[in-house]
Amino acid sequence: MPMQWDSFKEGDAIPELKKKPGVSQLVKYSAGGGDFNPLHHDYNFPQSKAIGSIIVHGRFKYASLGELVSNWLDHGGRIVKLGCQYRGMDLPDQEMTLGGSVKRKYEEDGKKFAELELYVNNEKGKNTTPGSAIVRFD
Repeated sequence: MPMQWDSFKEGDAIPELKKKPGVSQLVKYSAGGGDFNPLHHDYNFPQSKAIGSIIVHGRFKYASLGELVSNWLDHGGRIVKLGCQYRGMDLPDQEMTLGGSVKRKYEEDGKKFAELELYVNNEKGKNTTPGSAIVRFD
């Protein structure tokens, strides 16, 4: 059911989204996004060897946060702004938990908005990718 302005309040949690991208999914993402950096698919790449693994694309996590917010809205509004910071590496075949909460609900110039705080937590619960979004409700 589409998200309605009156159906949530500040502090409400956004339903979590779980992701566990494997190497095949990362290769497909490389092709779709044009990011063929070997760090994301080649275990023999020197940086991959130094880290001990390939890593998930930062932009994959950014796109996944967009999916999280879009799922929450369910066509009840639209994303006006989405951003994140890459503060940690996520590894393939390890579950990432994406979620967030409503930080602020406000009206401006007769338009209704919500500001969201977002996160990508690794399997150990560390927030590797804090983010935020502003959504508008018509």
